[in-house]
Amino acid sequence: MKSLSCILLFLCSINFSKSQDIVSVINEANRLEAIPDENAAFQKFKEAVRIQPVNVYALSKCSELCSRIGHRQTNTKSRDSYYQAAITYAQSALKVSPQSDDANVAMAIAVGRVVLIKSGKEKISAVKDIKKYADIALKANPDNFKAWHILGKWNYEVSNLNMIERAAAKVFFGGLPDASLKNSIADYEKAKALSPQFMLNYLELAKAYHRNDETKLALEQLKKVLILPAKTEDDPRIKAEAQQLIKDWQ
Repeated sequence: MKSLSCILLFLCSINFSKSQDIVSVINEANRLEAIPDENAAFQKFKEAVRIQPVNVYALSKCSELCSRIGHRQTNTKSRDSYYQAAITYAQSALKVSPQSDDANVAMAIAVGRVVLIKSGKEKISAVKDIKKYADIALKANPDNFKAWHILGKWNYEVSNLNMIERAAAKVFFGGLPDASLKNSIADYEKAKALSPQFMLNYLELAKAYHRNDETKLALEQLKKVLILPAKTEDDPRIKAEAQQLIKDWQ
């Protein structure tokens, strides 16, 4: 009986140690992402997944970081490898928790990246999936600003599909859900209200306002981009694009 108690105590101590480890590793990963050092953050989140393979947050962050890092790759083979990893990590997160807003957002982002390198039937199929995952994320958490941003981008792009792409969507999938520039602006504004420091959202909102012939409002968003602090490795590029658009639209 005494031996059994010792074994149970030993097992509990192992589990407690692992619990402490996963918290410290995720905290360090979050710190590295905030610097920002996304490659180092990705390695730390991978370490968290090794410690706890069913940690939905760590899996989702691995996916999201793969999407972001992959987008900056100049080598197409490296880019596609990151994109595939993003899909795989998101699938693992969804397998653990199908209704998780983090996991669904990660998958929507990953599919959105893959859309950029697809065409025809595959592209239309992916476009439908993006909205599906974003909708599930918002059902789980209506305050997920990333999901609102994704819907804003979805409405912007789908409302701008050409006749051939729309015809393909109708033939293969019975069409796409309704999308509009008005909905795009509303979604981006919702994301802005939830996360006023999210730089990319201002840039995309500016593009939507400009396409809607509201140049004054578009320029207001771009000027906000220039004064926001950089929080991701993509933000310097976003600032540069905003600066150029201000010159083009004034």
